[in-house]
Amino acid sequence: MLKGFANAFRIPELRKKILITVGILLLYRFGAYLPAPGIPFSDMLAAYKDAASSSGALAVLNLFSGGALSRVSVFSLGIMPYITAQIIFQMMQTVIPTLGELAKEGESGQRRITQYTRYLTVALATLNAIGYLFLFKSYGISFADMGFPELLEHVIIVFVLVVGALIIMWLGEVITQRGIGNGMSLIIFCNIMSGLPTALISSVTTSTNGMVLTAVTFLVIIAIIPVIVYIERGQRRIPVQYAKRVVGRRMMGGQSTYLPIKVNTAGVVPIIFASAILYLPAQLSVFFPRVAWIQSFANAISTGWLNWVLSVIFIVFFAYFYTAMVFNPEETADQLKKAGGFIPGIRPGHATADYIQSVLNHITLPGAIFMAALAVVPSIIFTFTSNQLIQAFGGTSVLIMVGVAMDTISSLESQLKMHNYEGFFR
Repeated sequence: MLKGFANAFRIPELRKKILITVGILLLYRFGAYLPAPGIPFSDMLAAYKDAASSSGALAVLNLFSGGALSRVSVFSLGIMPYITAQIIFQMMQTVIPTLGELAKEGESGQRRITQYTRYLTVALATLNAIGYLFLFKSYGISFADMGFPELLEHVIIVFVLVVGALIIMWLGEVITQRGIGNGMSLIIFCNIMSGLPTALISSVTTSTNGMVLTAVTFLVIIAIIPVIVYIERGQRRIPVQYAKRVVGRRMMGGQSTYLPIKVNTAGVVPIIFASAILYLPAQLSVFFPRVAWIQSFANAISTGWLNWVLSVIFIVFFAYFYTAMVFNPEETADQLKKAGGFIPGIRPGHATADYIQSVLNHITLPGAIFMAALAVVPSIIFTFTSNQLIQAFGGTSVLIMVGVAMDTISSLESQLKMHNYEGFFR
């Protein structure tokens, strides 16, 4: 592993990508601590910070903002407006034929969809910023230090929060295009990891037998990581035989190979998408901070048994949904037929597509159930223990962190092998 990282820094192009990625993540963390204009450095924020650090809808939003929401930072909105916009457009591609055709046009079509996603991100970020303004005011946070009329102060705060969300979106896209890995996933990874020191201290100091419980939690997390890696790298190999054919004076084909289908084709996307959907009521509840039934509904969706049931349903749904988007059995069967390949015992063409679809459906289900169980079980344990480490680093967080880390290392490994260096995996 260390040799692989050393080799990565020997390649100028790869070294530049790594430094860009690290530099952008550091810049993002700086913005998470940069307070919005007019925020007082006083005890005025104490009650608000306590609410953002406890359980409930606000704490969930604060976790995925990397603690920026509790500090009333310029990055308080986090990456969620951009993720929500992506979810909406990806689901619309299956409903609106025009968008579906646009997605199939290649790079030019993807650029247009990306542009539409940005426009929607601006709209969602504006709505969220207005809602957060209501939330801040409900906790008595005043922006009077700016010395402007109250209406102008509110406009400035909303504008700053929206610009902060757009900067986060831009930073994520720069990492994706010029750095290593997926920028959106790495920002979420960074947000989760930033809560480790606070969660660790809180787990040790506030819980009964905190030291023992913290040690047990760490051991369980370490034991789960190899299982996650095993599931993430697991695949079903469908045997493929290529018929012999004469090309010129040479005999081509005749060899046997396999078609690999991952057990978890969708990766961590179902977890991220399900989290964004479930936290939407929490985001909407900030518009009505003093309406009890709305707050109760948002908390019920964000935590508790209703959240557990909906998490399982949404994770399984998005696992199948995203797998269907990234893997097309009909195209795969068509490519095999054109190349002279066939699955032994299965007729080429439509029968092959049906067989691949059946295999895909069968192996996606256990992977989706595993992800759902890993996301829900720690939340159930947290309900009975109230240990902050379990809340911050439950199954969802561990799945996202391991999945993102593996994707990033795989991206690094592919770059190393392109330059004839040994990768991380053997």
